[in-house]
Amino acid sequence: MSDHAALVDLIKSRAGPEPVALGLILGSGLGHLADAVDGVAIDYADLPGFPHAGVSGHNPKLVIGQLEGTRVAVFGGRAHYYESGRGDAMRLPLEVLKALGGEALIATNAAGSMCADIQPGDLMLLNDHINFSGLNPLIGEPSDARFVPMKDAYDPAMRAALLDAARAEGLALAQGVYAWYSGPSFETPAEIRAIRMLGADAVGMSTVPEVILARFLGLKAAAISTVTNMAAGLSDEAISHEHTKAMAPLGAAKLEKILRRYLREL
Repeated sequence: MSDHAALVDLIKSRAGPEPVALGLILGSGLGHLADAVDGVAIDYADLPGFPHAGVSGHNPKLVIGQLEGTRVAVFGGRAHYYESGRGDAMRLPLEVLKALGGEALIATNAAGSMCADIQPGDLMLLNDHINFSGLNPLIGEPSDARFVPMKDAYDPAMRAALLDAARAEGLALAQGVYAWYSGPSFETPAEIRAIRMLGADAVGMSTVPEVILARFLGLKAAAISTVTNMAAGLSDEAISHEHTKAMAPLGAAKLEKILRRYLREL
């Protein structure tokens, strides 16, 4: 972490020295959640080495401050593997989260559902994942720490608390397995049939590398998908990034309520 001392000092000089408790990575169409934080916003462009987050629907700012009584670091955009060919594109932001005192990460994403009972506008709490891409953000890591155990990668206590928060808000929160597909092209119907046979319930282009990195860094992790579409071949709708951005707000309002309740109960 010493390599990032200057970057961490820069952030603390802007946002204050108090440690953060939790990091939040906001997926497509969810960037407005960062506006709810009472704190300081720093453009990624002002943070050397941070990703450009060059995907429309993302808001590339690091926001640090209070949300429902908890000090959080909100990453208003993420870098995806498909932007650069780098599986570890979010390593620096997560190392910074750790250096700022963070102990846990909640990642959110937009995903396609492969389950008839998880429809567009619904939320899915990840209870496991399938790395369908075969890529890994720790390729090239020289230390033995790269051999990260991934049992309970999605922290059971965090999952239980998020389910409790959803119940308290009267909101449905499905659980399921998320498959990481590299993108940026969407999956073919044949690929979706294959992923379903492997046991996945939803598919998307992010989150899995971030959770692997979080576990590598000793951060607890949880993740929630906002379902924006049925996966290829499961409905007649045309899948596009514009469709994803248009549908994401349907789940985002529910997700915000769950996250706020979760943070209040911490």
